[in-house]
Amino acid sequence: MGVREMIRGVLSLVLMLPLLAGATEVAVAGIFGTKAVLVINGGQPVTVAAGQRAVQGVRVVSIRGEQVLVDIDGDRRTLRLGQRVVNAATASGAGETVTLAADSRGHFLTSGTVNGTTVRFLVDTGATMISLGRAEAARARIDYLKQGRPSMTMTANGPVRTWVVKLNTVRIAGVTVHNVDAAIHDSVLPVALLGMSFLNRMEMQRSGDTLILRKRY
Repeated sequence: MGVREMIRGVLSLVLMLPLLAGATEVAVAGIFGTKAVLVINGGQPVTVAAGQRAVQGVRVVSIRGEQVLVDIDGDRRTLRLGQRVVNAATASGAGETVTLAADSRGHFLTSGTVNGTTVRFLVDTGATMISLGRAEAARARIDYLKQGRPSMTMTANGPVRTWVVKLNTVRIAGVTVHNVDAAIHDSVLPVALLGMSFLNRMEMQRSGDTLILRKRY
């Protein structure tokens, strides 16, 4: 069986399977060295190189033999040639919760991802939107100087210039939010701020040293 025939066979199987509404479906239809042919949400096959920028929220992390490690909105899965996966965590999302514990200073710190890139966050209800430094923006491949809208942000040290961008995905534990506004600082920040552009989509409940975030939409 040739490569094209094999890909057509995989596609026919994919199209026969139902897709959960709102979920992200990924199938591996072919592998060519450091590139994989993916079928995303039943669409046309796309060739994605390992390490390439995410396509429709899906990024190929690595390829080993007939195994492809993919990142689907921050959720990593290993797929074999011809295998299909549905990331149901993005199907609805409403009601998903994450529980955070305060540190010794009463701050809520947590690890998350921005466009699939790991970021350390500090929950800050006083921040209008998520704030990232230039180092985090570079790791998440955000070209804020070209894609961002210049703005000003008030800080404890006074106003600073920032660039407002739209983040594809922000994920904290099992909670994922799409299309989130963020302010990029052209400087180094000690920690990223999880501001109200994310928190406004949550129900927040604090009990002592515990903060519960429940996704609203």
